[in-house]
Amino acid sequence: MATVVACSDDSADTGPSSTTAPVTTTTEVPALDPPEHPWIVAHRGASGLAPENTVAAFQAAVDLQADLIEIDLHLTSDGELVILHDPSLDRTARGPAEDCTGGIDTRTLAQVVTCDAGTWFNEAHPDRADPAFVDERIPSLDDVLDRFGTDVRWYIETKKLLAGEGMEEALIESLEKAGFTAGAAVSRQLVIQSFDVESVRRVGELRPDLTVSQLLYLGEVADDDRLDEIASYAVGIGPNWVDVDERLIAAAHERCLTVIPYTVDDPAEMARLLDLGVDGIITNRPDLLHPIAIERTHTPPCA
Repeated sequence: MATVVACSDDSADTGPSSTTAPVTTTTEVPALDPPEHPWIVAHRGASGLAPENTVAAFQAAVDLQADLIEIDLHLTSDGELVILHDPSLDRTARGPAEDCTGGIDTRTLAQVVTCDAGTWFNEAHPDRADPAFVDERIPSLDDVLDRFGTDVRWYIETKKLLAGEGMEEALIESLEKAGFTAGAAVSRQLVIQSFDVESVRRVGELRPDLTVSQLLYLGEVADDDRLDEIASYAVGIGPNWVDVDERLIAAAHERCLTVIPYTVDDPAEMARLLDLGVDGIITNRPDLLHPIAIERTHTPPCA
């Protein structure tokens, strides 16, 4: 079985060469240089400021200079990938009940992309409401990759449902169609993560060149044996911020695993975690994390 080996050369982006190259007809874009500060990962986009997992939230994250944009994937009933966090449409979708309620795996792509994905945000956060958010729709992965191209670093989480078989294959197909092909420099701009161990492993089997990370549930024990196991197939962990301490960071770094906790919106907590030595932070508020993280230097473990 092919696996992603922690701290391999493939997982680190050295940036474009300084050597002058002859002009060619290739369309491959050099990978974005890796940030030299702890990673600012915009959770579902800048979801504290715009409706989560929508183009508006992704564009806001880009405008706020987030280093990576975290998105969640689900499969529709017809096997298409859409960007949505919950397994149900009920919390964030508005529209005809036959199209915009119930399990995402019971609706087709054609149904889902018609649903209003912004009204709920305006209702929940009147201080941040914007009439333009009503025009936001649940996006497909292909549409988002087509819109932003290879100019963005993505932090992609796979979600598993009963109808989730084939998600990893569909993801790889979409990524390659968008230019993130095997061995391409731009593919180093991707991190694929999941709470589901088999999903992370499957991505590694399909594309050993991709950076994969294992999400950990709140309170999940990450002792030495567990970290050894994770290091055999992943290059990082994503623990809940509550579970992060000096021991976990030191043990992970010893195994060449990055530590990027979720989800932190309090500036004081952001600073505390960065002082402990985390490699980045997943946040709904990249605008608050940016001024704290940008002033710090960071070198990945085992770089």
